[in-house]
Amino acid sequence: MRLYDTLSGQVREFEPLDGSVRMYVCGITPYSSSHIGHAMSAVTFDVIRRYLQFSGFDVIHVQNFTDIDDKMIAAAQERGAEVSDLASQYIQEYMDAMGALGILPAHEYPRATQEIDKIVEMIQRLIDKGYAYDVEGDVYFRVRRDEDYGKLSRRSIDDLLAGARVEIDERKEDVLDFALWKSQKPGEPAWHSPWGQGRPGWHIECSAMSIKYLGETLDIHGGGDELAFPHHENEIAQSESFTDRVPFSRFWVHNGMLRLGAEKMSKSLGNIITLSEALTLYDPQALRLFFLSSHYRSPLFYSEDNVRNQERAIQRLRQAARADSGGDGKPLDASAFERRFIAAMDDDANTPRALAALFDLAREINRARDSNASVSSAQSLLVELASVLGLDLREQPPAAAVAAGPFIELLVNVRSRLRAERQFALADQIRDQLGELGVVLEDSPSGTEWRTS
Repeated sequence: MRLYDTLSGQVREFEPLDGSVRMYVCGITPYSSSHIGHAMSAVTFDVIRRYLQFSGFDVIHVQNFTDIDDKMIAAAQERGAEVSDLASQYIQEYMDAMGALGILPAHEYPRATQEIDKIVEMIQRLIDKGYAYDVEGDVYFRVRRDEDYGKLSRRSIDDLLAGARVEIDERKEDVLDFALWKSQKPGEPAWHSPWGQGRPGWHIECSAMSIKYLGETLDIHGGGDELAFPHHENEIAQSESFTDRVPFSRFWVHNGMLRLGAEKMSKSLGNIITLSEALTLYDPQALRLFFLSSHYRSPLFYSEDNVRNQERAIQRLRQAARADSGGDGKPLDASAFERRFIAAMDDDANTPRALAALFDLAREINRARDSNASVSSAQSLLVELASVLGLDLREQPPAAAVAAGPFIELLVNVRSRLRAERQFALADQIRDQLGELGVVLEDSPSGTEWRTS
């Protein structure tokens, strides 16, 4: 497999440092409901993980929650709630949505507030080594002490001085220095440290958690491309200063942004479609297919029509995977489609090309089935490869059909009795009226099954 590495700016052959792939992905700040841009990032790294596992690698996946920062505090104060309660509410909401989308759970979900000891230890070592300094209970990282600062985002110190957004604090030695620890302000939650009561800065949290759970060098560090600067740039600086220049991550993998119109979707801009809203509007598998329809490094443009198109597309795959295995003729050889799928995924996780192979295979299954060929092995392959992308090709009836299921079963049973009594006109009437409601009946020697069209 070859992956694009933001640091080198190249697509490079991927091999883990040792036997297991150590993958750290920046998670959400749970101060409000997550939006579908968060889901897009989650699907990206879920697919990379799934494909690495399909390729024979063991993967250790860690994803954090930034459950304390300025936004968390502001949101809690606005609502008259505890920061911890707010975090728990939105973390659970996020996890429920991940389950609905078929995201494999990470092996660890560390929270910043539960890792204060490691964060304090790391900051103290940076102070001892001269990379950081304490000013009245606030601790800052000396950016100019890091000689290759800016290497991830390809920005020089001069560029940063000219255009970067920085915190104005006259106590800092340099305007570019960033906070590792923030002293407590009235009404804020705080933890004990050698520098007084306070809380960690945003960037140090991820460095401390990734090093604690995965070691000094990661194989993959992932996140949205808006995190490359300053968050990931600062992570590199403080982590490699802490470890005496041990490379922090061998691959930096960033997904593109989900856009609504011309702008990226973000909480701060207020132009979001929440995950819970999206999951009530769409088949979760269609939403997942929508994310995979674009290469993960490219921006993706959201519209309701774009997602609805994927609902029809996922039905085509489900139709091909349906239990009818065709006739007893020559089996369909699907090996060429498997090779195409693997070649696409090996090429920087090119999911649009991988999906093209799946849809071509689905079309061939339908053709072969019509010509009395055996398609059972090809169907099994289609289901297996789709699962590598996290796509479940089992029928997913809409919520309304699930609720109406017992009544549909009752009508199916009544129709079966009518047919047994040779009252075919009434039986056909039930079938036709169910068909008008989007319920398809399929008769076979073993009985009648129903599905939504």
